Amino acid sequence: MNTLWWLGLALLALPVLWHRQRRQRIRQEPLATARFLPRTDPQQLRVWRWTERLLLLARCLLIIAVLAWLADLVLPWRRDAVLIAAGTDSDWAERQIKQAGFYDASWIAVPGSDPLAWLARHDREWRSDSRLLVLGNVPMPAAPPRSRHQIEVRSKAPAFTQTEQRVVIVSKRAAQWRAMFAALDGPRRYKVDEAPQGIAELVIWDVPQAPPAGLRAPLWWAGDTTSFPELGKAAQVDGIRFAGSARGRVWASGAWPPAGPDAARRLFETWQHLHYAPLPYTMPPQVIAATATATPAKASGALRYLLTLVLLGLFATERILAHASRR
Repeated sequence: MNTLWWLGLALLALPVLWHRQRRQRIRQEPLATARFLPRTDPQQLRVWRWTERLLLLARCLLIIAVLAWLADLVLPWRRDAVLIAAGTDSDWAERQIKQAGFYDASWIAVPGSDPLAWLARHDREWRSDSRLLVLGNVPMPAAPPRSRHQIEVRSKAPAFTQTEQRVVIVSKRAAQWRAMFAALDGPRRYKVDEAPQGIAELVIWDVPQAPPAGLRAPLWWAGDTTSFPELGKAAQVDGIRFAGSARGRVWASGAWPPAGPDAARRLFETWQHLHYAPLPYTMPPQVIAATATATPAKASGALRYLLTLVLLGLFATERILAHASRR
């Protein structure tokens, strides 16, 4: 309730004044016997009465609902809860819940990839004595979370999955280029093709002919720079020239093919770090103590969605009653 929007409750006086009628008796009717009565000055009688009480009630409730929506009214109603990040293994999560003693708490599947950020937006919905358990791949925040409740984080980094990335090699020395990828180990696999078709992440173009107009890839390694005129004025770093084009980003070096598979892998991973957003660091398991002075983030709580539905219902009711009163 600590918001200035509630000062708008004074607006409730407007529909109250609109729905009170003042009637005055101003008409005079002459009577034949009035000549025998003493002369008196005419008097006015003011009569106040309520009119259209249902419409008045609907308009007052509509004003209150609007103020509650603007003030972002939040009633602490949640108790102990478990926040489960998206993609968390269900068997592992159930074991952690039992070990932490939260089996009777409510389980909430948090949308998105950052359960702590979601909690900061909904922190006001929990009671002061509530405990929270956060499970899954929890990204490490830039600053320690501040909450009015104790938060226990049990995180689990995701396992590396097998991935396959397609590489297209168009070169007269294709075997030498292919050796750069055939010797790589680990969960990442490379599928090397020599036909310039389909979708690939890397195209190695080592022929003097220009590539087809329909061939696209995020990264190009140009073994023959004559096929890419945009490299003529390209920037150069550590002997590698790079430039953007309609086909994708083009890299070129006079010392290619690379010296070995490790050099090719480092080069390709360097491009991936530049091209794709970095993966977040998984937060280590820990218990975050409650902070009494923590200020909850100003955000829409669960009641705001319900208040929106209430507003729509009250507005429709007020329009129906107003239309009926005019007939």
